[in-house]
Amino acid sequence: MSADQNSDHYFIPDPSPWPVIGMVSLLLALIGTALTMNGVGIGKYVTIAGLVLFAVLLFGWFSDVVRENLSDCYNRQVDRSFRMGMMWFIASEVFFFGAFFGSLFYIRNIAVPWLGGDGYLGVTQELLYGEYQPVWPTHGPAEVGGDFAPMGPWGVPAINTFLLLSSGATITWAHWGLKLNKQNHLVWGLIATIVLGLLFAALQAWEYGHAYNELNLTLGTGIYGSTFYMLTGFHGFHVCMGAIMLMAILGRSMKGHFSPHNHFAFEAVAWYWHFVDVVWLGLFIFVYWL
Repeated sequence: MSADQNSDHYFIPDPSPWPVIGMVSLLLALIGTALTMNGVGIGKYVTIAGLVLFAVLLFGWFSDVVRENLSDCYNRQVDRSFRMGMMWFIASEVFFFGAFFGSLFYIRNIAVPWLGGDGYLGVTQELLYGEYQPVWPTHGPAEVGGDFAPMGPWGVPAINTFLLLSSGATITWAHWGLKLNKQNHLVWGLIATIVLGLLFAALQAWEYGHAYNELNLTLGTGIYGSTFYMLTGFHGFHVCMGAIMLMAILGRSMKGHFSPHNHFAFEAVAWYWHFVDVVWLGLFIFVYWL
């Protein structure tokens, strides 16, 4: 039954195993990561198994959704539910990164001054951390992790900022190509966005290697090192996930799955990508620059 014929009925999919598979895959990845960080040899294999199962989940679940969409199972009510679901997902991502930015603010503007003698906890400085200098970036009292060099805003971070801002323009170009029914603009805009995203990830990987090997900036380098890798690492993960989603959208675009009036999957990924761009601007300013 078509969407127009079924406009008064909400589509109810058949029972699916994918939520359970998703739970198992994420649990395996979490356990494997914890084991690896604690030096247990089997940990990396458990992590790989979890990630592979998660990839199977994504392919299988989204394949089901694509087939349902192409079979004209969805009506406007389903479309609205997809849009609301994506909006709430991005909202959850906003709070996710907001928590890390909030932690960075608390550490830099409250905890570090306290340790340096400011505020009502100032009396503790002479008793506990008499030689501590409350200057950011810091690796904390007792110089946890040894000397290190902080990351500056220019060089790779500035280049990556240019790449992501450019990718925001290319995906917008692709979107306008789709809305104007210009297949060539859609495909090449997506290709350009994917290439820029992958270049960003490659440069960030190089930056991490440089930081670890030459700057002694590691996860063990006090609070600066841990917050730096936590914020930039999760963002890099989101860039990689966004690039994978764009590749899937590119494949569907080349098969002609989208039309100017039916392309929510493209819009959802575009929303996600623009969110990733905005988060990076915050990182560039508050992590690298200030």
